[in-house]
Amino acid sequence: MQLKIIKEERESLVNKMLKELILKEIKSNGFTKEFVERNKISKLVERKGRKYFIKPNIRKKVKVVLTGGVFDIIHLGHIKTLCRARKYGDLLVVVVASDSFIKKKGRKPIHSQKERVELVNSIKCVDLAIKGYKDPMKTVERVKPDIIVYGYDQPVFLKPEGIRTIKLKKHYMPARLKTGKIIKKLLY
Repeated sequence: MQLKIIKEERESLVNKMLKELILKEIKSNGFTKEFVERNKISKLVERKGRKYFIKPNIRKKVKVVLTGGVFDIIHLGHIKTLCRARKYGDLLVVVVASDSFIKKKGRKPIHSQKERVELVNSIKCVDLAIKGYKDPMKTVERVKPDIIVYGYDQPVFLKPEGIRTIKLKKHYMPARLKTGKIIKKLLY
């Protein structure tokens, strides 16, 4: 019985370390040779160009979920959507849209992209928030998600081959909690 508990604790620790390593890989877009040597992870990674990445057969042990949005004014709808997305995997990575994306919608951002990334990173169910690239496929290549989750009000604009795509069903949320409505209320 005690050996079973020790084995489960070891597996839990290994899984936790692997998750942290995956988040580090995404955050820094790969590892440097120095990082690999210092942390003695050469058996876990493979070299691609100048950087090192976790081997696919190891990486697949952790299910990564990718979602995204503007998150200019964080409200309950955002929190519920992010927490629902998190349930589809082991790690939730959130892409925060650029300031120029908001400007294309016809308004100026209230918070800079850097501030919005920091805000989203502070949400409990989020494992990592990152800035999005202009080309969304670059973000997908960086994160290497198993699943992409879209909110009920987001268009499904990417369906990369080999990656499951989920569009969340609409859940009850008072209309007053939509970002546009909040902004109008604040302005008037």
